[in-house]
Amino acid sequence: MTRQSPRAAKPRGRRPGGDGQTVFQGLGVAPGIAIGPAHVHGVELPAFAECAIAPDQTEAERGRFRAAVEASKKQLSKLKQKTAGLPAAAAEELGYLLDAHVQMLSQSRLVRGVEKRIVENLTTAETAVRAEAEAIAEAFEAMDDSYLAQRVQDVREVGARLVRNLTQTPWGAFKNLPEGAIVVAEEITPADTAVMDPAIVGGFATVIGGAEGHTAIMARALGLPAVLGVADLVGAVRPGDTVIVDGNEGKVIARPTAATLERYEKRRLEYAKEERQLARLSKLPSVSKDGIEFALGANLELPREVEQALAAGAASIGLLRSEFLFMNRSDVPDEEEQYQQLAEIVKGMAGRVVTVRTLDVGGEKLASALGDLSPGPNPALGLRAIRLSLARPELLDAQLAAILRAGAHGPLRILVPMVATVDEMKQVREAVGKAARRLVRKGIPIADPLPPLGAMIEIPAAALAADALARVCDFLALGTNDLTMYALAIDRGDEQVAHLYNPLHPAVLRLIQFTAEAALRNRIPVSICGEIAGDPRYTALLAGLGIRELSMSPIKIPRVKSRVRNLDVQSAAARARVVMEQWDTKAIAGLVDEFNEGLVRAKE
Repeated sequence: MTRQSPRAAKPRGRRPGGDGQTVFQGLGVAPGIAIGPAHVHGVELPAFAECAIAPDQTEAERGRFRAAVEASKKQLSKLKQKTAGLPAAAAEELGYLLDAHVQMLSQSRLVRGVEKRIVENLTTAETAVRAEAEAIAEAFEAMDDSYLAQRVQDVREVGARLVRNLTQTPWGAFKNLPEGAIVVAEEITPADTAVMDPAIVGGFATVIGGAEGHTAIMARALGLPAVLGVADLVGAVRPGDTVIVDGNEGKVIARPTAATLERYEKRRLEYAKEERQLARLSKLPSVSKDGIEFALGANLELPREVEQALAAGAASIGLLRSEFLFMNRSDVPDEEEQYQQLAEIVKGMAGRVVTVRTLDVGGEKLASALGDLSPGPNPALGLRAIRLSLARPELLDAQLAAILRAGAHGPLRILVPMVATVDEMKQVREAVGKAARRLVRKGIPIADPLPPLGAMIEIPAAALAADALARVCDFLALGTNDLTMYALAIDRGDEQVAHLYNPLHPAVLRLIQFTAEAALRNRIPVSICGEIAGDPRYTALLAGLGIRELSMSPIKIPRVKSRVRNLDVQSAAARARVVMEQWDTKAIAGLVDEFNEGLVRAKE
């Protein structure tokens, strides 16, 4: 999994006003507008006195430490149980994190190191925990390894939990807050967001964080407006200050003037009204003004999101991430268990197509069920996705068999992640045929005919080879998040470079265009299931490039549908041709935004 780096974000500046108002600019990662009193939050170790212990006290001190470890495990277990009440995406993100924290409390370097310090240094457990946690964190920070660097905050969080239990200091984060409080912090972890009550917390803003980190994902899932990557925020905002969080434009305004406050109160009411109006579109068709039909599907993480997708008017599941079957467990799910879960989803979609992506773990997204998988020196370029599945054919066979069996209950497609070569797709097709023959011999019902097999285009090499891949695929799906990351060599979860992540870079647009045209030439469908599919800013441009299938988070479907229904595709195609002649990113953005502004004016 990708965690945001603990390093500070690149400063984006602040603009002080004449009467105390200060405007900060950051990354708007969760839409909406929140206004309320500031709660300045900091996760710090409880205060305790450092003192030496006698040699005959070491065993008792180790006993105290072990009791704190067990108490911490129980707390994490209870917290994980509470995730059942969270939105599905938030629950899964938090589950990954809590599992990592439990592992640190199970005979890890941290636990062994603390016990050793107690005995050898004759220190209290609290002192030993603080020293060992900081030593590990500093060692990880010093290593040129992005995976270890991302574990630094986890180590410190676990250390703080242990010290709280040793000192019997209650955890009081986000309790007794005034309604609508705005949480302001150096950093907010996914675990922090889990204990936020959206009925109390209005939104939050932090110094550290990126748009694709787990905290941002959970903020969107919980419906909390959030702005991350805001430099100089904590020191400039005082507890109780009135703060505005504009998650749409990435602005944080401290101590707003009366005029600013009135303007944002009006915008907040307008945004809420717009959301209610968009919800009414769920049963209307996704057809442009000139009669072009679009298929708006949902990206799903977990089976229980099916209801949300249907309520939003999803025409299909354009991307079902099958990783949920393997996460938060110590064993590998067998074919039968996978079949049961997938069949439930297919039945729930009641005849709408379900596109199942085969296992996409490896690298930074390790599943403990798969055993000891090394992240490698560069996780993003290592053994992951289809590379891992082909290296572990027993995993691929069980998953394909489960998908084929689920296909007996309704239409589905098989999507292969991180494809780079034609040979990979040929190997997968052979594996599908082998699994089908085995099931038929046993008399087990399967999809008939066999499901369409598609490649996920998320590596620049795959986009450039799209013509060749289209000849061996039944459909193509553009994963624009990774495609943009690989094309620009930018980790979108690293707030130091997150502002450089730009899907409107001409190189990225040409990769999208090349893939779309290759699919058109070979008369196969092509879809987009990355973040840009759910952003109305890009809808007209993608339509102009020939994309007719978009898959996104269910909550984004109404807004994109509204843009589609107000769109003339011929005009969008003409504007796309002009855009593709440009090489300057700012000029491209200007052309895209100008066209969108015209659509908004026409709608009004």
